[in-house]
Amino acid sequence: MSLRKRLSGLLIGVSLLSALGAAADTEHPRAGAFEAQRGMQHIHALLAWVPRSMGSPGHARALEYIEEQLRSDPHIELVRQNWAELAPDGQTTGMTNLIARLNPQLKQRVLLATHYDSIVRAYRDPDPTRRSLPMPGANNSASGVAVLIEMARVLSHERPPVGVDFIFFDGEEGPLSLGAGDRNWRALGSPYFGKHIGELYGSRLPELALVFDMVCKRDIRLYPERSSLESAPKGIEALWGIGKRLAPANFLISPPTGVVLDDQTALAGLGIPSILLIDFNYEPWFNTTEDTEDKCSQESLQAVGGAATAFTLSQLRGAGH
Repeated sequence: MSLRKRLSGLLIGVSLLSALGAAADTEHPRAGAFEAQRGMQHIHALLAWVPRSMGSPGHARALEYIEEQLRSDPHIELVRQNWAELAPDGQTTGMTNLIARLNPQLKQRVLLATHYDSIVRAYRDPDPTRRSLPMPGANNSASGVAVLIEMARVLSHERPPVGVDFIFFDGEEGPLSLGAGDRNWRALGSPYFGKHIGELYGSRLPELALVFDMVCKRDIRLYPERSSLESAPKGIEALWGIGKRLAPANFLISPPTGVVLDDQTALAGLGIPSILLIDFNYEPWFNTTEDTEDKCSQESLQAVGGAATAFTLSQLRGAGH
């Protein structure tokens, strides 16, 4: 997970927050067949490869694992974006964004995204002797990968009338693979995707993007993220309306969280309405050796995945008419 920056002067309109509250009382689509137990199995599998930072053996194995989970689906086409990134030390690192395209023949599309790289070491560990050890990354970043793989299975079964691209971004933890521990942090994979977006979409941009990061924490609390409120206010209203119906203890309306610089930042910069789902409050385990599987909750994963699946299906069916 990358840097967070709060915008103290940004005001959220009372009308939008009122609309979010009203949306919680409306009918919602069925959550579908999202199965959090499957998601937890993906988290468990990914933790066999630590770290999953750029250039590490675990990074390559994680990418192979994701491809293995998606390759057998006849409705999904796998596309790799490969490039070489120049590191601060002058070395080049091979990078890959993986894009799993459901119904690739359809021009009307939405994006579901996460990052699969992890930080290289547990720089925030309270024990100084452990700060050079690998950071397992159960929540940051295996949880987002788990949600995306499971959503791909569910949405493929539903056969929506609009195309969906499941994007697994590389390099979200930045050139040093330290995320918030790098004072010069910048995402790598999502800006690269943005620079080459015309190669996949021509002149027609995707209609919506939903990005997942740090979404398995026990008793997860999800608030609208400020830049997402600016980018996709109607999407936030619809998603939190569904979330409040399906998981009211986990989807909370106010106060909105501060701006989080993540992969949605580059997508929103392209003009794609983009929403980040994240619970950034992950103390005392954030980027330590204790970001382990036992800190994750199947209930939290179900809350996130179930609401996101229902929301996505409602958006796809609405766009398809």
